[in-house]
Amino acid sequence: MSKQTKMGILGLLLVLPSFLVLFVIVVLPIALSFKESLTNASGGYDLSNYIYLFTNKLMRSNIIFTLEVTIISVLLILAISYALAVYMRFNNGAVVQWIRRLYMIPMFIPGVIATYGLIQLLGNHGWAARILYQFGIESFPRIIFDMKGIIIANLWFNIPFTTMLLGSALSAVPNSVIESAKDVGAGTIQIFFKFILPLTYKTLLVGATFAFMGVIGSFTAPFLLGPNAPQMLGVSMEQVFGVFQQKQLAAALAFFTFLLCSIMGFFYIREMIKDEGVKA
Repeated sequence: MSKQTKMGILGLLLVLPSFLVLFVIVVLPIALSFKESLTNASGGYDLSNYIYLFTNKLMRSNIIFTLEVTIISVLLILAISYALAVYMRFNNGAVVQWIRRLYMIPMFIPGVIATYGLIQLLGNHGWAARILYQFGIESFPRIIFDMKGIIIANLWFNIPFTTMLLGSALSAVPNSVIESAKDVGAGTIQIFFKFILPLTYKTLLVGATFAFMGVIGSFTAPFLLGPNAPQMLGVSMEQVFGVFQQKQLAAALAFFTFLLCSIMGFFYIREMIKDEGVKA
């Protein structure tokens, strides 16, 4: 047996434990859920559960609502996180130091506690309403228990991690690149779009992928801060499975959510492969 063959076998043996773990906790549950989602009321297999998802008015509204909340949340997360990361990268002073000290705090607060805090802050009789009442403002706008409440919670949960990712990418941008661009007369906007953004695009895509999957699969905030109807897919799945005992329909919802995440993952992987191909 040649040395190259031995090294190949050794490599397979090293990868095998990780592959088995991945197969048991990811691949196998997905396959079983897909099989369950194809099961109809009579025990046969068809697409009736998926047809119901897109023909039932309530289910269709839940899907649209979930996509709206996810897309809006991801765009706001990326915009705010990138702005914070750029500001901390290219500025100094007391404000930057305070941001560096505080922006990571939400990562260490449990989701249930943070959600309860938002209810206490933004509810009809919360702290914000009481403070405004002292200034003669008696009506407080409805912020939570609808789409806005879920989006605010998503910003709280995702901005710190995304900012950390983008800040790490921006710190790797050489100052010499920025200074050279300024020397040849490039303005701030040109430097951003021609140098900073291309150099941090991969990390931005990673942040978008994590934010998308985190938002679309969230449950705590949509359950406690969202409306009764329409609902996010995670909440709808729990209702279908736990309240109505429709196991096959819940499996169809789960697999459809997986497909949505897979679409985002596909674009991410394609860009990574394309980038590796360019380097090669």
